[in-house]
Amino acid sequence: MNKPLRRIAIFCGLLVLALLIRTNWLQYVEAEELSTHAKNRRVQIEQYAQERGNIIVEGQPITGSIVTNGSDFKYKRTYKDGPMWAPVTGYASQAFGANQIEALEDGILTGNDDRLFFDRTVGMFTGEKKQGGNVVTTLNAAAQEAAFKGLGDKKGAVAAIDPQTGAILALASTPSYDPSSFAGNSKTDEKNWVALKDGKDKALVNRALRETYPPGSTFKVVTAAAALEHGKVTDINAPTDTPDPYILPNTRTEMVNHASGCENASLMQAMKVSCNSVFAKLGDDVTRDKMVETVEKFGFNDPKIDTPVRAFASVYDTQMDRPGNALSSIGQFNTAATPLQMAMVTAAIANDGKLMKPYMVDQLTAPNLDVLEKHEPEEMNRPLSQENAQKIQQMMETVVESGTGTKAKIDGVTVGGKTGTAQHGENNSKNPYAWFISYAKTGDGSPVAVAVVVEDGAAVRDDISGGGLAAPIAKAVMKAVIDSKK
Repeated sequence: MNKPLRRIAIFCGLLVLALLIRTNWLQYVEAEELSTHAKNRRVQIEQYAQERGNIIVEGQPITGSIVTNGSDFKYKRTYKDGPMWAPVTGYASQAFGANQIEALEDGILTGNDDRLFFDRTVGMFTGEKKQGGNVVTTLNAAAQEAAFKGLGDKKGAVAAIDPQTGAILALASTPSYDPSSFAGNSKTDEKNWVALKDGKDKALVNRALRETYPPGSTFKVVTAAAALEHGKVTDINAPTDTPDPYILPNTRTEMVNHASGCENASLMQAMKVSCNSVFAKLGDDVTRDKMVETVEKFGFNDPKIDTPVRAFASVYDTQMDRPGNALSSIGQFNTAATPLQMAMVTAAIANDGKLMKPYMVDQLTAPNLDVLEKHEPEEMNRPLSQENAQKIQQMMETVVESGTGTKAKIDGVTVGGKTGTAQHGENNSKNPYAWFISYAKTGDGSPVAVAVVVEDGAAVRDDISGGGLAAPIAKAVMKAVIDSKK
């Protein structure tokens, strides 16, 4: 072979070798990345080529699928009572992707999960079309409806938990949105999406999990737990040696009380009428580091609370000075909490000091309803002893019986609660957030703990606003859970 031909042959051989290397690189090394790439339309077409499995509440689907006309995406998602359930389901959109349960359990819902491999293989031989599995939630339909209707046209959120298991029973957020309104990929879907995404009401935000607020006086139950756990208080009916006015440490600033009778008030009385001075002094007595130790046992400062949807971390400042710690001990300054976090606090107290990990997916099932995975309740922590938890229960029950939370009373049921009004805005210029946390107790223990926050209520600046605006919502949710168990 002459020299020019040999060079051409070698060059062609190198081209073939490069082609083989590239082909194998694409097929084996980059296969996973390419198959899941957001711009790979074939993946999206396949994702919507069959009906998605459903998200289930109490045996009934709250989702569905319908045929899409004029699109290469065959099916699109539908939602039953979409705005009510959106904080639970999230959305699945042909054009804008998915979030929350729709995204986290996409493999099950589309039928692509490895645990459904046998079903897919059998279908190849039987001719049955591919089907998605189902996500069975822990939600209580009556409680969710009570929470959503209770919030009405107000901005706010509700989280309700079964203290004994950690199962989430209600998760409401308002204003909400209908995931069906942008589930397709038409111009109308795009218009609806843009309006929601750019809207000032932040309707796409799940306020129950992914918005933090100053918890105000509801945080006083945490400060009470810290004071009891670290031995600063042993008798909840004994005077606390608190002056009125109480001066914040290292300052000349008076702590303002919105209640009377706070001087030397016992912990029981201070909780009943919500004395700022008593709890600010207790927080200082406990010290910042010991306060941090207690609050973190309740779940604060934890960035990995998954329900399976990840909640924003609730915050208690670990570096603040003494006056900052005193203010934080009444739920102000840098303290911030999600409604889920305050429901967890309440659930731990109602469950005699045992905090269960919150979750809202009970089971994952195959299309034939075989159980692929079942959640088992899991203890998360023990923030306080049984004895101290029961002392706080006594105080919270007094709040409802004859204190600031009387609007949460339920006939024939023991209810414990705590009101809160959290100031915010520059110089506290904006309407305060109205809070209420509570639990109900029956002969079989406590079946429900609730946290409610209302953002935009025209609240009076005292704890009664939490009792007036948020407590009736909590009452309706608790009663719905109790009635559903009869």
